[in-house]
Amino acid sequence: MMNVPLVMTVIGRDRPGLVGLLADVVGAHDGNWLESRMCHLGGEFAGILRVHVPQDQESSLVQNLKALEKQGLSCQIRPDPSAQPPAATPSTILEIVGQDRPGIIRQISSALSRHGINVEELTSECGSAPMTGEILFRATIKLHIPESCPMAPLREELEKIAADLMVDVQIAPAP
Repeated sequence: MMNVPLVMTVIGRDRPGLVGLLADVVGAHDGNWLESRMCHLGGEFAGILRVHVPQDQESSLVQNLKALEKQGLSCQIRPDPSAQPPAATPSTILEIVGQDRPGIIRQISSALSRHGINVEELTSECGSAPMTGEILFRATIKLHIPESCPMAPLREELEKIAADLMVDVQIAPAP
């Protein structure tokens, strides 16, 4: 029997047991939970996950996941167009730290897009700076930089944006 790869996004009011609820539904359909990213943001639970499910269980799984709406968990399910995992390629980490202000992610992501760079993962948060108590913005961005992208112009553009926004930007190979 052939497995069908699916990608799901889920969101709902955060409460204990949501991950277990999803795992139960996937498991009840002989699904295999392959990878996920989930977190609590502003009182909400949000996540994305990738599963494989036997072809004869796909429609039943989708129905049961959609039925979770009655329990406050909204699920969007799509076929995974990349049934095979991507080939391992070196990743780069971009770190941004500075006083919070609107437009940091917009300006950085626009620059990355102009250079043909794919954002694989992005985490960000705001918190109090240790000495001053000002709101400090931090972001860590995992990037896939194509071999055809020259690093010098990219670094130059990121440094210009950093100076304009008064933030620190560091780019280095992923560990």
